[in-house]
Order: sequence, then C-alpha cells, then structure tokens
Amino acid sequence: MTTTVTPQKISPETAANVTGFIQNCGGGPKLSEKYEGNGFSSDLIRSVLKTQHIHRGRVTCILTVKPYVCNAYNTFHGGAVGSVAEMVAIACARTVVKEDKELFLGELSISYLAAAVKHAEVIVDASVVRSGRNLTVVAIEFKLKDSERLTYLCRATFYNMPVASL
Repeated sequence: MTTTVTPQKISPETAANVTGFIQNCGGGPKLSEKYEGNGFSSDLIRSVLKTQHIHRGRVTCILTVKPYVCNAYNTFHGGAVGSVAEMVAIACARTVVKEDKELFLGELSISYLAAAVKHAEVIVDASVVRSGRNLTVVAIEFKLKDSERLTYLCRATFYNMPVASL
C-alpha cells in the first residue's frame, strides 16, 4: 500500500486527483529493484540508438522510438529526449576533447518543436559548435528520418576540467 504525505493546506481530494493524474501518466509506486541497477537508464537509452557516423566534431545516430521511451500520448518522452541529447553530445564532445580532461555538463537546453511518434525513426545529428580550452558547445538536431522534419533542437555546454595531478 502506498501512502501519500501532504501538507495541511492541501485537501485530500486534491491530493487524490494529483496522485491519480500521475498514475494515469505512467507514474506510480517505486520501481522494481531490477530496474534500479547502476547504469540501467544508460543501457535503456543506448538500446534505442544506433551509431551511423563518427567524425571529428560530428556524430550521427539513428534513434528508434520504442514503446518503453514513450509518454502517455505514444510520443517520445521529453526526459528521454534529454537523456539521448546528453549521451550523443558527450560522444560528440569526446571527438575533440582529449581523454585526460573530464567533461562537466553545465547546461542543456531543449526546444520541443514537434513530436516523434512511437516506432518512428529519428536522425540525431550532433556537431561541435565551439571548443576551447575550458568550454565545449555541442548542437544536437533530431529530425524524422522519412520526412526530415525537425522535431527537437538541443544545445549542450560542457566545461572541460583537467584532471588534477597529485
């Protein structure tokens, strides 16, 4: 049995409505332990991506919108868009930033322009906009493969941190 803790100012009806809404959108009680292992979400996101091209400063992948990364409207979930954008941006930044530097994601902005529906194939194209000694900026475009319609635009800013030598 799940217990909801609410402040005194919220009525039980409002709490029940919010809880019902979250459950209708796919949220619910705690996930099973098998889904909480270290790296599970990375494996989940990696399973929808297939690498097409890797060049210096550019990475292209094909993404298949599988049912387990869809929201209640059977479109690509916004959180999954962010996870894919981060993963592809890191891969793209690594083509120009030396391995001895640690990357720290400072900012990730996403523009949701159109929805990618379940089972759609999407081209994810990342390219380095700027890379300097302390900063790397990567732009990521998501386009539907069949129509080349732009669905999501992202920009990731990484701080390049040198590894301390002790």
